[in-house]
Amino acid sequence: MCLAIPSRIVQIDDFRAVVDVYGARREINLMLMPEEVSVGDYVLVHAGFALQKVEQESAQEALSMISTIIEDVEKEIESETAFNLPDNRENT
Repeated sequence: MCLAIPSRIVQIDDFRAVVDVYGARREINLMLMPEEVSVGDYVLVHAGFALQKVEQESAQEALSMISTIIEDVEKEIESETAFNLPDNRENT
């Protein structure tokens, strides 16, 4: 099973492109794309290859859900960390 995150294309040069996801940019390969893409389009990327174009609305919905999941996991980790803090009181 793989997780492909929608990525926005910010630059294209032949079969290579630069995509942006949450401010992180990376170079990907477009050779597996069944259709042409343009700067501003969203694509699903797996193992450095764009596999499929995604409509902007669907991409933004998926990114929003991923952000929510990340926030929930971070809150859970913070809660567990706070709960498991060592007790600094001396035994009496």
